[in-house]
Amino acid sequence: MVLDDGVLTSMTTASAPGAAGVPAATLVSGEQATATRAEGAGATARRDAGPRVRRRGGIAWLGLTPFAAYVLLFLAVPAVLAVGSGFFDASGHLTLANLAAFRDPSVLRAFGGSFGLSAASAVIGAVIGAVVCWALAALRPDGIVRSMIDSAASVLAQFGGVMLAFAFIATIGTQGLVTAWLVSTFHWDLNADGAFLYTVPGLVIPYVYFQVPLMVLTFMPALEGVKTQWGEAAATLGASRATYWRRVALPVLAPAFWGSLLLLFANGFSSFATAAALISQGGIVPLTIRAQLTSETLIGLQNVAGVLALGMVVVMAVVMGAYSLLQRRAARWQR
Repeated sequence: MVLDDGVLTSMTTASAPGAAGVPAATLVSGEQATATRAEGAGATARRDAGPRVRRRGGIAWLGLTPFAAYVLLFLAVPAVLAVGSGFFDASGHLTLANLAAFRDPSVLRAFGGSFGLSAASAVIGAVIGAVVCWALAALRPDGIVRSMIDSAASVLAQFGGVMLAFAFIATIGTQGLVTAWLVSTFHWDLNADGAFLYTVPGLVIPYVYFQVPLMVLTFMPALEGVKTQWGEAAATLGASRATYWRRVALPVLAPAFWGSLLLLFANGFSSFATAAALISQGGIVPLTIRAQLTSETLIGLQNVAGVLALGMVVVMAVVMGAYSLLQRRAARWQR
């Protein structure tokens, strides 16, 4: 009987030793060939995908053009013009003489008032906000109470200006509801030594109003990042709850807390609308800049508003730099 070549080959392969009737040498060489072909196909695919990835990257950068234009036109250019104006005299010539404004007592008082107001409102707002965050951590993240508080914090953190000033005038102003109630009930007049709300120390109260919700928004993610396994591990090792918070939780949360505190300080330092609605004259740097823009009050110096803007930019740059460092340190354990 004569067999054709195909049948003879099949029989020979089936009778030879190997895996599943395939010779071992043939099987190994076949796998190597398959792997080689797969690597070649992968390299070809990567070479073909390279231009597409680069094209997609270019399109992504192109999508940032509107944002870049916004930053350039409405943030960078006005900031440069405002700060740069402090280095020109009335004739338009470059000068450093205007920097003498930093030696003026009224300017120093304005910076002192801004530092004091921002620090006081930031510390009070950070402490109260941290306590609120600690209470919120015990609630269900998807619960209605937590959702309502988160929404309220998002709204109230942006609530300022004339509306906030009017709310506090109606509450603790000279004829406010709380002021009248304190006088009638406890015979204590909040404004016995003058209109307290219309002073720089009095601004602390409305500033705290929007500093607390801002603290809730910035510090809550860090508090939520504290893992329950850490507390369980500490308890397993015999640590008390107080020891866990003192030795583990608080050191971990410290960078985030100080970073949020710096953010609140920067927010208070740059706020203007609420203070402008309550105080007509200087006392803090933003109001002093307004006074310099409307009427030059420092004799012999020009463009003092630009010099004050330079001082604010320097302070904000230092604060934001420290905030960035603290945020990077806090992000190490949040990964």
